[in-house]
Amino acid sequence: MLLGFLLLSTAVFAQEEEENIGTEVINIVKPYTPTISDAFKVKQTPLLNDSVTTQKKKVQYQIFSVPVASTFTPAKGKAATVEKSKPMKLYDNYATLGFGNYTSILGELYSNFQISRTDDAGFFFRHNSSQGGIEDIRVDNKYYNTQLDGNYTSRQRDVAYRLDAGVKYQVFNWYGLNESFNTVDDAFINSLDITQTYFSGYAGGTISIDESVFDRVSANVRYLGDGFGSSEFNFTAKPEFSFPLTTFTLKIDGEVDYLSGSFEKEYLGITEVNHNVLIAGVSPSLVYVNNDLTVSLGVATYIGLELDDEISEFYIYPKLNASYRLVDELLIAYGGVDGGLSQNSYYDFKEVNPFVSPTLTVVPTSQIYNGFGGLKGKLTNSVGYNVRASYGREESKALFKNNPDLGNGTADLEGYEYGNSFNVVYDNINTLAIFGELKVDVSEKFSLGVNAEFLSYDTEIEAEAWNLPELKATLFSNFSITEEIYGGASLFYVGERTDQYINVGIIGPGLATIETLDAYLDANVHLGYRVNERLSIFAKGSNLLSDNYEKWLNYPVQGIQGLLGATYKFDW
Repeated sequence: MLLGFLLLSTAVFAQEEEENIGTEVINIVKPYTPTISDAFKVKQTPLLNDSVTTQKKKVQYQIFSVPVASTFTPAKGKAATVEKSKPMKLYDNYATLGFGNYTSILGELYSNFQISRTDDAGFFFRHNSSQGGIEDIRVDNKYYNTQLDGNYTSRQRDVAYRLDAGVKYQVFNWYGLNESFNTVDDAFINSLDITQTYFSGYAGGTISIDESVFDRVSANVRYLGDGFGSSEFNFTAKPEFSFPLTTFTLKIDGEVDYLSGSFEKEYLGITEVNHNVLIAGVSPSLVYVNNDLTVSLGVATYIGLELDDEISEFYIYPKLNASYRLVDELLIAYGGVDGGLSQNSYYDFKEVNPFVSPTLTVVPTSQIYNGFGGLKGKLTNSVGYNVRASYGREESKALFKNNPDLGNGTADLEGYEYGNSFNVVYDNINTLAIFGELKVDVSEKFSLGVNAEFLSYDTEIEAEAWNLPELKATLFSNFSITEEIYGGASLFYVGERTDQYINVGIIGPGLATIETLDAYLDANVHLGYRVNERLSIFAKGSNLLSDNYEKWLNYPVQGIQGLLGATYKFDW
């Protein structure tokens, strides 16, 4: 190998001295084939036979540091500022007081008491009144509405319950006299006693249990009386059960609704009018839920008992609902068929129309079916929509209808018998409804919404679907101009309705005429200013278009209404 190295070095050296070394032809007879000889591994660690074993010398390391002068001064770091709104302090109590034209008064007081870590109690008082003053109304048209509600809530480890109780006192006047009274002398008008008072009270509660097939149960008992000896007692109880299965959940909802009431006499007679109805029902359903699909398959069965007449009827209704996400939150399709038996009551009627007469016939309403389908979702993160169409049939649907005028301004009658009160009539009605809604959150400080519903009615007995509009629409918005100034606005449109006027008089029945109530547009706005975190002042305007429209036949409303008030938040 050494010899080859020397020869190679000599060749290289010769090449450096002689630039032209010529050309040679080399014939390779046989290619070189290298071989690798076997290597013998050491079988074990060899033993040292040294007679003297030397020790390693200990090495010590030292660092010799030399300071180096530096003129570089780094800038101090500074965290970026993040603007965040000051959290609003929440108070357990507030009081509101406001005054407006038509001698209107609004008062509210809410208070909450923390009894312990798990228990609290509260109460809410509200008063709203007006001394009347509606244009061209010769009789008293004031009203009072006062209520007091209280509650007690307890949230234990596995059980939560709530107790509620309250009372309500209301005063209204049947001021809707027809045009024939415009020529009656003042002495007769002043002699009319057209005042009606309602007094009601309720007590109830709800209890729910975690991790149990028994979800919750709610129960309520309510009493109602009026200034003409009418009375009504209503008891309801609704237990709910849930049984988780493999892929479905079995839900069973129960209902017991007992209603008993009486009126001293009929409108066209002297016989006492009673209603004594018991409704008992159970609604089992299978519920399936996954990421995109929700399905509920159920049925509702009811037994309706008219205890006075010893009449019982059995009802069965579909309970089918489904929804499916077609495109995440952008497009959700839903639909189903629903039905049920609902208890009507004197209390519910006077809440919708306080000018009903204390001479009503009260029976339940049976919704045979209501098929519906629609689409809802979000066009963008700030724009949501909902469109729906439905068609259903109701048997014994309640309609408000004007009572006949019995006196024609000459007879001594009850204050509600001059064609200025409303009866409840029942009919079997098919209803087609098309509904659309759009909500837009323009920014965190401004939101806008609009909805509209078109309805078409097909009656069997009555000539018209009395006092039911074919078109309803609402435009509403909420806004914040600054952190201190906020407000909102709304615009309500209600289409034409129809009612019937009959003048019976003192010589016999008169002709019935169908009256059309004009459509109306009601504009409202409210503004508020936060003086500080405790005190704010507000102003409200209602019916700003100054349209004395008739919500019910011969019942015009107040014109432009303004209210100015303040709200104060506090802790005890």
